Parts: sequence; C-alpha cells; structure tokens
Amino acid sequence: MAPQKIEPQKRQGSASPKEVAAKRLSSQPANAKRKRSWPYALALLLAWIFIVGAGFVFHWINELPDVSHLALNAPSRDVTILDRQGQLIARKGLTQGAMIGVHDLPAYVPNAFIAIEDRRFRDHMGLDVIGLVRAALQNMAAGHVVQGGSTLTQQLAKNLFLDPKRTFDRKGQEALLALYLESRYSKDEILTLYLNRVYFGAGTFGIEAASERFFGKSPTELSLKEAAILAGSVKAPAKYNPLSNPQAADARAQTVLRAMADAGFIKTNAWKVAAASRPHMVQSTGTPNAGYFADWVITRIPDYTDKVDAPIIVQTTFDLRLQREAERAVEAGLAGEGRKLHAHEAALVALAPDGAVRAMVGGRSYGLSPYNRATEAMRQPGSAFKPFVYLTAFERGHHLEDVVNDSPVSFGRWHPANYEGRYEGQITLTRAFAKSSNSVAAQLAVEASPRAVVRTAHRLGITSKLVAVPSIALGSSTVTPLELTAAYTPFANGGEGVVPYAIRGIRTRAGRVLYSRKNAGLGRVMSAGNAAEMAELMVATVTSGTGKAARLEERPSAGKTGTTQDFRDAWFVGFTSDYVCGVWIGNDNNAPMVHATGGTLPARMFKAFMENAERGNPVEPLTSIKLAPQPKAPATALAAADISTPGSSGATGEQTNRNPSTFDEILSSLFGH
Repeated sequence: MAPQKIEPQKRQGSASPKEVAAKRLSSQPANAKRKRSWPYALALLLAWIFIVGAGFVFHWINELPDVSHLALNAPSRDVTILDRQGQLIARKGLTQGAMIGVHDLPAYVPNAFIAIEDRRFRDHMGLDVIGLVRAALQNMAAGHVVQGGSTLTQQLAKNLFLDPKRTFDRKGQEALLALYLESRYSKDEILTLYLNRVYFGAGTFGIEAASERFFGKSPTELSLKEAAILAGSVKAPAKYNPLSNPQAADARAQTVLRAMADAGFIKTNAWKVAAASRPHMVQSTGTPNAGYFADWVITRIPDYTDKVDAPIIVQTTFDLRLQREAERAVEAGLAGEGRKLHAHEAALVALAPDGAVRAMVGGRSYGLSPYNRATEAMRQPGSAFKPFVYLTAFERGHHLEDVVNDSPVSFGRWHPANYEGRYEGQITLTRAFAKSSNSVAAQLAVEASPRAVVRTAHRLGITSKLVAVPSIALGSSTVTPLELTAAYTPFANGGEGVVPYAIRGIRTRAGRVLYSRKNAGLGRVMSAGNAAEMAELMVATVTSGTGKAARLEERPSAGKTGTTQDFRDAWFVGFTSDYVCGVWIGNDNNAPMVHATGGTLPARMFKAFMENAERGNPVEPLTSIKLAPQPKAPATALAAADISTPGSSGATGEQTNRNPSTFDEILSSLFGH
C-alpha cells in the first residue's frame, strides 16, 4: 500500500503568495495606479492618431489632381466684334490670356495681391500658422467668419484644382497641395501661376485677360490704382469687379492701397495719388444693350469658319449710332407709356434693305436678362401677318381698288370679328388693309387657301413653322421679331428676299482672312408691281389707318400694326427707303397688357427710332414705289416711236433694245396683219 502524500496544513490566518501580492496591490493608492497607466494610454492614442492621420493623408494623396501641366495656358476663345465703322461692340470669350511672368510686371502689381491676400507670402512654406491663428481669434471674437487664413499658395490649389465645396477632405488636400507646390516651385513661380489663373470676375481668368477686359491694356501697363482694383476683386469677383460694381470696386481698391502702405510696399504720397485717381473702364459692349447682338453673333461664327485657337476679329453690319437710338427709344417707351400699358419687355430690330442688321434690342436690360427676345421669343404677330395674306390675294388677281364686303363672317366654328366690332360694309382693299379689317383678311385667306398664304410667308423669309388654318390670316402662328422684320424687307426693297445677316468678315488678329461675305439673298420673291401695291397699302396704314402714330414728319414711310388676343402682344413693322424696323412689346410670362395695340407704343417707338436714325439722310421716295413699273403707253404712240425714220434721235436706241415680239404686235396693230 502506497504511502499517502500529506499536504502541509496552513496555519490559521496565513495566506498564499498570490493572495499576498494581490493584497499589496490593492492596498496601493489610486493615483499611483494612474501614474503607471497613462503613458500606455497616451502611446496608444498617438498610435491611433498616426494610423488615422496616415490613412487620411494617403486618401488625400490618391485624390490629388494632376499638376504636371500647371504652367500651360488654358484654352480661350478671344473674339473681338466690331461695328461697320470699325468701332468696338464687344470682346467676348476672353477667358484666359497669355502667361505673364511676375518679373514682367511693375513691382506694385504682385505686391498689391501680397498685401491684401497674404502679407507673409514670401516667409511661409505654403501654410501660414500665424495667419490661421489670427483669423481664428478674429472669427471667434466676431461670432462668425470675418477673415480667412488661406495663403496665396492655398488659394492657387483651391481655386484651380479642387472642388469648391468646403469639406474636410478638400481642406486636407488644399494643405497638401500647398506644401507640394512650395516644394516644387519658387515663390515667384507660384505668384506667376496665381496671377495667371485666379478668377477676376466677368468671365475672365488671369491678369492678362482681366487687364484687357477691364482697362483695355496689357498688365505690364497697369497703374497702381488699376493694380489695386484687380487685387481687390479676387476676394469676391462678382461683387468687386469694376464692370459689375464700379463703386464697390473703388472702395475695395482703397483698402488694398492702405494695406500696401502698411506693408511698406508704397509710400504715403503714392498711396494718396493713386487713391484719388479714376481709371478709365472699358465697357464690355459698345452700348449697354449691345450684348444681345454680340451674343447672337457669337452663336453664328461656327457657321462661317472652323474653330480657330488664335484670337479673331469679326466685322459686322452693326451701327452703334443706330443702336444707341434704338436703346433710347425702347428705354423711354417702356419707362413712360409702357408702365401704363403694363408692358414690361420690348424688342426692336432694324435692317438695311439687303437684310444687314443695323440695330438689335432684345429686351429692356441686357444686364438683368440676356435672353434675346428679338431672335428667340416666339410670339403671335396678330394683324402684322396680314401683308402675306394680301400679297397672296394680289398674286391671284386682286388689286388695290377691288371692293370687298367688310361684315361679320363665319368659317365653321371660327367667327373672326373686327376690333371693337366695327364694320364698314363695301370698302376697297386699300381701306380694309389700312383699318386692319379682320373680316376681309379672313375672307382673302380662305379664298386663296391658308396653305397658299403659308407658302407666301415662307417664300418671303418666315422660317418658323406655320399652321395652315383659316386663323393664319390673323397671325395665329408664332414668329420671332427678327424673322418677321426680315420678311417685310421685300416690301421695302422692290421685291427681293433677304436673309438677315450680321457678319461681313472674319479674320485673325494676324490678318489672315477666314471669311468674307459675298452678296447673297433669296432672290426675287414677288413682282415689282406687287411690291409697289403692298407698299401703297402700308403707306395708307400710316397716313389714314391704324398706324398713324408711326408716320414720319418729313419723309415717306409705311408699315403695319399688329395686336393679339387679350393684348398679349403688340407690334409695328415698317420701313423707309433706308431701313426696315420691327418693334414688339409684351411680357415674358404672356400676361395681358392694358389696351396695348400696335398703333400705340410700338408705333411711337418706331417713329422715335426712325426719326433719329434717318437724321442727316436725304429724303427719298419708298424704293418699291419708285421702282414700280410704269403704265404702258398706247400702242400707236409706241409704234410711232419704234418706226421713226432711221437716224432720228428717238429711233436708234429704241430699235437697238426693242423686244421683237412686242414690235411684231405693234406692227400687227398698225397694218392689220
């Protein structure tokens, strides 16, 4: 039997070594335990901060944009638009100028940006810790953001390479990019990149484009005040650029000049002289509302030439003198009578007899609304469409003195009524046109067929879709003011159709010709006789009909009024021997006006514009009437001239150019065979 192992018995009150150690540990103060554990916690925290930070940095680095082509010029379309006299209308598409080195600029130009945007630019490495702390303190004191701490290098990264949203990711990338740029480029190179890429407002990037756009000069020629204006604009380009708000731009420039003086960049005397100066600003367009025309020209350039990277000059048909008169007529009309009529918008187009656009007003203010109502607004012409109905009737045998019945009529469910229900019974076509009889126009359209009327309108230059229904007689389909005015031009020039045009030539600044206009049009679209009859109708409108308010005092004029249902549109389109002019008034939301007819404000706008536009021009008869074929002389008289004794003064020329068939007819009438 194996002996049993006898465990030693514990003495009463004794403890094991583990219990003793645990008792000792538990008896130590709590502070001692904390002193021994906090280094481990701190190390762990730092490790996690490093891991998370490294993750963010790795993420930001992977998302960084490519900056290898930073010094390359951005693409730009520099288009200079000139009027027919060579005056500047507008300079469009100048979004990025040539790269200008900081050493090519006067010293005060880059210093203006440093003084107002980043005083310690030449001392920091992309991040300005002092500036960040100062901005944070000022923002805390103000309770909102009053100052930023971004350096010029950060702005270069932020404005040109990163998403503009204010996110944590973007701020991290901005800081990394700033450090990267500072490590790769010198301070002067960074400043050069900044000045050539920063946004100055009015669609311009870079100091070369801004200097040309705002002051019409190279940045190497900028004055101290002009440099201050440009430097001040980058904080809020829409607010401080000198074209949109000259007063705010000047006030901001004063702040820049003070900052330059405080930084020691300029002396007090130079500051005071610059502060008192008033630089000449180059307007973006030749007149306040010439932008409508300039925008329209820009859209048409691709029709005439392929894309060219070089700056181009576009020579146009525009006349800035006439444009000023057009804008004055529209502005005065809407501000005066337009208020009473509740007419908030207008369009005016003036063409030469060959279709050349001389003036174009697309609304009351291009600055408030660049939407061009002259070329884009589709509106019902109302009675201004009736000339196409009457021409169709003339081409089917009707004449000016034909008598028609001006009375109530019905065509199925359509019951065209005259204005205010007035009818005159038996009247001539001349009188029906002058008083703008709806009844007679509807009868003529149905007699010839609406489809025939549509064909006539399209032949004369209407390009919009027209619906061939009886109501087409009263202008139920929509057209633009430009196309309606162009379609009236054959009535003015003797019957030649035109395509409205604005571009005469396109060339590069170096002189290479890209396009030169050659005469082109639609050719003859009506006989000279019918053109004369139509002109006579429109003369009656301004002498005794609905357009009397448009009659010019000292020269022949003609035209036609137009008013749509509920007074939503009112028109007057007319002409002299020199110009064809169309005027429309209405509201963009199609709201009714208050008894606005074509014979009221539109007719008066036409007169106001045309009288000033014609100032200095010789008084001439209307072209279509002047070119009207003369009544044929009696056959006996013609025969007497044609068979005069050879050698007489009248015989030689007549016989040389006579029409053989006509001569044979004359002989037959004289000798009976």
